[in-house]
Amino acid sequence: MDFEAIFLSLKLACFTVAIMLPVGIWTAHRLMKLKRSRPWIEAALALPLVLPPTVLGYYFLVAFSNQSFFGIPLVFSFWGILLASLIVNIPFAIQPIQRAFESINPEIREAAQVSGLSNWQIFRLIELPLAWRGITGAASLTFAHTLGEFGVVLMVGGAIPGETKTASIAIYDKVQSFDTSGAGMLALILLGISLIAIALSYGVLGKKPHYENRGRH
Repeated sequence: MDFEAIFLSLKLACFTVAIMLPVGIWTAHRLMKLKRSRPWIEAALALPLVLPPTVLGYYFLVAFSNQSFFGIPLVFSFWGILLASLIVNIPFAIQPIQRAFESINPEIREAAQVSGLSNWQIFRLIELPLAWRGITGAASLTFAHTLGEFGVVLMVGGAIPGETKTASIAIYDKVQSFDTSGAGMLALILLGISLIAIALSYGVLGKKPHYENRGRH
């Protein structure tokens, strides 16, 4: 069992979620207030959903080839695949949160403004608590997507054990070396973790807020 690859995948997923969640919250909140430029910005942020991983991996490889992070080269390093993972997960981290912010009744914000709350207080005390389902869903989707990422990670990081060889790449290597039992065990573990993350996402996003449930009685 390649526990090193599993640990690296979990480490990459946790780092990605920890960084992307505040970025996603801020970006989603800003997008909600934009008008004319919003469709173009949303389209640009959604590009990782439609572009092939090889295309993204190629551009990352070119962009990172002469770059470093505190003296550490980004290509074929953990920091390189982390940066690539952050960019690839932009739509997964932003879109659920944006939809959650948009679903908040505008009258709630208006009532808060009339009550004398500042924009920061409205965001912290009202909008964030009401958007918790979207935030939790974004975290789950980002985590699961990072675990399964293959093409971009392979092109930017290669397959260096303990540094860039994630579980998905380890599965590919085991299949190439005809170690089907090892590949099957790794794939089963990734499947289980991803299923739990996605189930959590669907479970949270599928729940109705308490005030909606009370309104139906």
